[in-house]
Amino acid sequence: MGSGRDRDDPLSFTSNPSTASSPVTVSDYLDNFLGEPTSRSGSFQSESLLGGGGGESINDADFGFARPDFRSEQLAGTVQFYERHVFLCYKKPSVWPARIEAAEFDRLPRLLSAAVSARKGSMKKETRLTICEGHDGTETSNGDVLIFPDMIRYRRLTHFDVETFVEEVLVKDGEWLPGNPELLKGSYVFVCSHGSRDRRCGVCGPSLVSRFREELEFHGLQGKVSISPCSHIGGHKYAGNVIIYRSNINREVTGHWYGYVTPEDVPILLEQHINKGEIVDRLWRGEMGLSEEDQKKTQEGRFQLNGTVHSVKINGKVSQESSVHNADVSCCQSRAAEPNGCCQQNGNSSSCCQDDTTLMLSLGTSEDNQLESENNTEKLTPGRKIAEKTFFRINSDKGSSTRKVCGIPTWLESWEREDTYAALAVVCAAASVAVAYTCYKQL
Repeated sequence: MGSGRDRDDPLSFTSNPSTASSPVTVSDYLDNFLGEPTSRSGSFQSESLLGGGGGESINDADFGFARPDFRSEQLAGTVQFYERHVFLCYKKPSVWPARIEAAEFDRLPRLLSAAVSARKGSMKKETRLTICEGHDGTETSNGDVLIFPDMIRYRRLTHFDVETFVEEVLVKDGEWLPGNPELLKGSYVFVCSHGSRDRRCGVCGPSLVSRFREELEFHGLQGKVSISPCSHIGGHKYAGNVIIYRSNINREVTGHWYGYVTPEDVPILLEQHINKGEIVDRLWRGEMGLSEEDQKKTQEGRFQLNGTVHSVKINGKVSQESSVHNADVSCCQSRAAEPNGCCQQNGNSSSCCQDDTTLMLSLGTSEDNQLESENNTEKLTPGRKIAEKTFFRINSDKGSSTRKVCGIPTWLESWEREDTYAALAVVCAAASVAVAYTCYKQL
């Protein structure tokens, strides 16, 4: 349970036979129980696990976003290393058997999976094969093959062409001559919706696909972002599972995996990851091209660069919250020793105050929403009023909350508090010199 490896993914193949995953091995007992609702041929669903038949009815809520094990484990480092991802567009999730790569009546995915498995030792790149939705007459037709990070599409692969395709494209890294590779543009989002393989993916996946498509229409992103349900990608327990392929600022194609995604997280992924190219760390599982250990180190590096991370376990559920600390908002560095300073630390948080004025740290999304402390009754000079009304604002994925921080000391405050006496002393000294000089001239 704790390793988080994708050992239950039958469509993942590695170049090194000694480390290759077994196509029939499942990750743990729970995944095994929930992930085998088929007959030996892989073509028929088990009614007992899908809530049909004469057995006890199973509520979808028990497998959805409110299930007991939702967000119960850490996510970073749960993606097994791979370098290339091949998607075969084929039918729709509602007709996929649990083991589509072994299904008796689904010849194309079965033959492609067998060919990739047979030639895995000759491939230069560790390759993962996944099925995604395909509809004839649409952008993704049955038999189309998408390859990442190459960002290319081959049209209408048939079972007659499988061995040639695997040899020329995946083994020799060349082109499939009968096909004409098309360059893919924009971002591609894949959501595991393989309900016959695991009930959790079958419940969470379709809801996420619908929400993604609604948000694309709302934000006018049709044609720029492609949304596709896909087959099992490993890690049933992290449903909803999402993979996003896009070009980064250096025009390098990256593949990032997210887990425990809810419909409420969809706008955040679109805005933060796809639009801005920023990782949503609290949902991040890993990245194409990185080992599991490197995924953890990469996330730790982001936290060290941007702030710190706190793992909070509440009611058995683990969540990650990052706190940004920088020079501008460091509390009490110069005021902790002052008699009137009230900087106190409680665990990882600090509560600071300055005179009678309280500054609020607002975790909101609107930059124009500024709040002024109602307890501030002191009459401030214009310069100090600006300093005391300064607010620090960061984005939060979980609503809004506030906490106290101390204000930034300014030269005006320092002048008022400390330098006034020094200035008066200088003036008095100058006056004394002037009086002494006058008396000297009168002598």
